[in-house]
Amino acid sequence: MKEREFICICCPLGCPLTVQIEEETITVTGNSCKRGEEYGKKEVTNPTRTVTSTIRVNGGELPMVPVKTKEDIPKDKITACMEEIRKARVAAPVSIGEVIFEDCAGTGVSILATRAVKKQN
Repeated sequence: MKEREFICICCPLGCPLTVQIEEETITVTGNSCKRGEEYGKKEVTNPTRTVTSTIRVNGGELPMVPVKTKEDIPKDKITACMEEIRKARVAAPVSIGEVIFEDCAGTGVSILATRAVKKQN
């Protein structure tokens, strides 16, 4: 039997989880809610993360716009995603929720602006 320990990141409680893996059975303990159990199982079978960063803005009042992935992406794709984000540029104006680009690093997940940036006057 394998055993792994995590801190749950689903809410501010930060429950200490113990995940036991025995053949096809995954048991999670230490969680205060159902989300913690789901997180523990997902973390040992298919870990994913939301990526947040910034992208350079051409002609904007601000030089950068904060962005994030629309959904979680596989943890092993984070580096490739960040490489694409680092190379990206966007022209002002930028709206909150605007898709900056689609299919980041072959994940099928879009990168969204999380702040508006007006065009520089």
